[in-house]
Amino acid sequence: MNPSTKNPEVTHFLDGLNHPMRDVIEMLRRTLLSAVPGLQENIKWNGPNYCVQGEDRITMRIHPPKQIQLVLHRGAKKLDPPTERLINDPSGVLIWKGNDRAIATFATVDSIDVDALGEIARQWVLATLG
Repeated sequence: MNPSTKNPEVTHFLDGLNHPMRDVIEMLRRTLLSAVPGLQENIKWNGPNYCVQGEDRITMRIHPPKQIQLVLHRGAKKLDPPTERLINDPSGVLIWKGNDRAIATFATVDSIDVDALGEIARQWVLATLG
């Protein structure tokens, strides 16, 4: 399984920011791109965004620069919400904003459980591609 690769345009964008939490951003980028085959990286909402087959699924919120959030969603189109949460999160890292939207917040590199986050990302993409 070949991991997806970082988009040089995203790297260039981040280089221009001099973001104080760049280490957290980079760890999240590596984790997401390694976990989900075919994940594509671009910029949306002034931060890294991840899509599969042209559909946005995970967007990184990097401002204000006190914490980094991953917003898990089903894209820009309004869809009928499911009756149950789209995935299980035994790690407890997700804060649910609806059955089809969740947020994970990270303040340090040490707060990132790479294995749990990778599993969440894989499950999210599979659950929302449908």
